[in-house]
Amino acid sequence: MNVGLIDRAKSGDSDAFAELAASKIDGLFAIARLILRDQHLAEDAVQETLIRCWRRLPKLRDPAAFDAWLYRILYRAAVDEFSRRRRFVATVQNLYAEPTVGDASRLVADREEMERAFARLSLEQRTVVVLHHYADLPLTEIATALGIPLGTVKSRHHYALAALRTALEPSVGAAVAEVAQP
Repeated sequence: MNVGLIDRAKSGDSDAFAELAASKIDGLFAIARLILRDQHLAEDAVQETLIRCWRRLPKLRDPAAFDAWLYRILYRAAVDEFSRRRRFVATVQNLYAEPTVGDASRLVADREEMERAFARLSLEQRTVVVLHHYADLPLTEIATALGIPLGTVKSRHHYALAALRTALEPSVGAAVAEVAQP
């Protein structure tokens, strides 16, 4: 992390902030997309994150903690977008059609099943899973970034993985039985 760039942006240099934002935007979008499961909501959350970042940057005490601070802003923007979406969006469930294609259809079905299981997690659980397994942040850094106790992060991570395991176990067992049959 370029602390000098952060310090320049912190002092009001809009070009430094633009460079800083450009270096972070793809990662922020990828994380927001995984947490929110919707491209448009993720775009809105990232845009709001960058606006809040610019406004609050002069108050940042430790430029070395910029990434954790930025993830906290992103998380709060994602929560706001998720809450706003829940007020206006109806849930529509697609009817399941039997796949007609051989091998590729099983991969698609597995991916869809994984996405359904992931979507059932709470926003807080998805955030911890994405930051830990996608952004490769240690649990201690996630706690710092989100401003919550380490025990809460560990609990959310544990229950998220348990929920995913439970949701996927029946299909895993069926796939193993299917392969084992001659």
